[in-house]
Amino acid sequence: MRLVTFEAHGHARAALLRDGCVYDIWGDASRGARAPDRTMEAILEGGLLDEVEPIEGDEGVPVEGLQLLPPLTRPGKIICIGLNYRAHAEEQDKEPPETPTFFAKFRNALAAPGATVPLPRWSDRVDYEAEVAFVVKDRCRDVPESDAMDHVAGYMLLNDLSARDYQYKTPQWMPGKTFDGAAPCGPALVTASEAGRHDAIEIELTLNGELMQKSSTADLVHSVPALVAYLSKLMTLEPGDIVSTGTPAGVGSMREPAVWLKPGDEVVISSPQLGVLETRLA
Repeated sequence: MRLVTFEAHGHARAALLRDGCVYDIWGDASRGARAPDRTMEAILEGGLLDEVEPIEGDEGVPVEGLQLLPPLTRPGKIICIGLNYRAHAEEQDKEPPETPTFFAKFRNALAAPGATVPLPRWSDRVDYEAEVAFVVKDRCRDVPESDAMDHVAGYMLLNDLSARDYQYKTPQWMPGKTFDGAAPCGPALVTASEAGRHDAIEIELTLNGELMQKSSTADLVHSVPALVAYLSKLMTLEPGDIVSTGTPAGVGSMREPAVWLKPGDEVVISSPQLGVLETRLA
């Protein structure tokens, strides 16, 4: 199952995506009702994910005609994992970390599928990072790794845009990770059952049509279940929390010469399991 979020009457609204069309799952769209609680977060917080189905008789509307939003618009946490692909650690001449390295982004960083993201004026070294993110299904703490997948609602693509000059000004990476629009994500939340094995999700990134990154979650140092177990030991995870699992080799900062994003660039992240996420820079 694939779920998208779009803007309806000034509010975020979740819907079912199937074969290029979006289907109502709430039953009041035709009446134009204001529905501030018809969100992806409401589905997860209410434990309704397994009950989602299209309203009988709804013929759907083409997704191209809708203004898509990030699949989750108000996550409680956006947790990003660093150096979590073996090949990405190798390209930096670093050993893969024995313990997951993580940092945070905030809601201001979220950007919709197809969005144009302004580059921060204070940095001229903004980099791309193709990532697979998973979304937490329910409230959980101290989850054994063997049970971790029971707490994963699904996956989406995420571009961890990073201002490298500010990222490395301090030992903490967050100054370069939190600018407005620094986390384009989507296009849909793909449920775990549809996405398939957590260690077989493919991902690639092109910059202006040129392939820059290509890998799969088989190369993760710390797997999705391992991350759920580790993070839930340190903190309570809540429905709708986003965990972005890291980026593969091929980032711009590691190239010779380095490749930095500039106005007019188009970044496309694609996955046969998760879809296509397009972002333009301005």
